[in-house]
Amino acid sequence: MRAFYLAHEKVSQHVRQIKDPYNFQFLTLADEYIEQELEQGLINHIQKFLLELGQGFAFIGRQYHLEISNKDYYIDLLFYHISLRCFVVIELKNTEFKPEYAGKMNFYLSAIDDRLKHATDNPSIGMILCKTKDNFTVEYALRDIHKPMGVAGYEVKIMESLPKDLKGSLPSIEEFEAELSKG
Repeated sequence: MRAFYLAHEKVSQHVRQIKDPYNFQFLTLADEYIEQELEQGLINHIQKFLLELGQGFAFIGRQYHLEISNKDYYIDLLFYHISLRCFVVIELKNTEFKPEYAGKMNFYLSAIDDRLKHATDNPSIGMILCKTKDNFTVEYALRDIHKPMGVAGYEVKIMESLPKDLKGSLPSIEEFEAELSKG
């Protein structure tokens, strides 16, 4: 069982070693959260997120806008990997992996390669980060896709372990850090 399933067998060995799951426990999210809260939390902690991704990632943008055939599309997070010399498209999902996510990622990778990739760059890589995944479903979804993409899980700190009467009364991490920086 490979830790990170890739659609393309000729992808660099470095890419095959992307870890799974990612540890986003620097985030504190409610048990039921939306993808925008996950994305905002990662942006608020961009340094920790970059360290978790590994060396060589440069942040390009969030909700990166693409206009294709007069329709608007938004990539959750866009990076450039310095040593692999390629763009890295990250889609965040707060659900279990679904096969249709691979089709959307394939679309984004084609668009980025057509519009942003320089002639000296390598093909873009896609990462779909899901709350959970079934390895067999992932393998079937990616089997005949020829663009380099993978699916990994992630772990966050969930506030469900707190007693219900304390959940709404505690300060957020940002509020707590702000108070500590005052003194």
